[in-house]
Amino acid sequence: MAKRTVGEGTAAGGSVSGKPKQIADELRGLIIAGRLDEGDLLGTEAELLDRFEVSRPSLREALRILEAEGLISVVRGVLGGVVVHRPDQRMTARAAALVLQSRSVSLADVFEASAVIEPAAARMVAMSRGRERAAHQLRGFVIEMKRTVQDPVACTTAMVGFHSDMVQLAGNQTLILICEMINEVIVRAAVADVLTRSRNEPIASRRRSIREFEQLVDLIAAGDGDGAQALCAAQMVRLRGTLLGERGSSTVEATSHR
Repeated sequence: MAKRTVGEGTAAGGSVSGKPKQIADELRGLIIAGRLDEGDLLGTEAELLDRFEVSRPSLREALRILEAEGLISVVRGVLGGVVVHRPDQRMTARAAALVLQSRSVSLADVFEASAVIEPAAARMVAMSRGRERAAHQLRGFVIEMKRTVQDPVACTTAMVGFHSDMVQLAGNQTLILICEMINEVIVRAAVADVLTRSRNEPIASRRRSIREFEQLVDLIAAGDGDGAQALCAAQMVRLRGTLLGERGSSTVEATSHR
């Protein structure tokens, strides 16, 4: 095994340099490129030491970098090893929640960003060439809402799924990532309250919401971008109360995203 050399480990001032950074960069690149998938085993510590020909402290420093980024977890013990985690909205939400908490940003502020993006996404879907296919896909959620109208949690889940897929169907990857992060922050913070309120919501209220979702699908199928955007914006106003309730003024807490 190669001994620790100049350039390995942590440089003065606390920045990581040399071998640990090189190892972390190489493994990160494999994960991001999709050559390593969720749950894949990178190997044991002994196998990785042999692969990279570095000292144990350097390897562990590299693994700490990736573990802090949420890209791996280290399982200790005889059957342990280094397990890969693909980047997802939970990882983005954790990082964003730290920044938002440091700036004392309220949940209402986060939701307002979603209330700007989702109506725009509705317009994009309605104006797209694939709007009929998109409308067919979204209509499936409406059918599920009607089927589960007596089950407030299942019906609410279908409504959330509708909004999520609508943004996906807009096709803009940056908007998709931002919305995934926003929704993860809000839902993680308010999930218990959402379930409680949805159970207490009258069935008549859910039926009104379902009719609005039907109207939105019809507007998308008809290619009415302005109408779809306006109706979605009105929906977001009401959704704010359902998701946030009295918690709108609460600040984002990073501890909700561990």
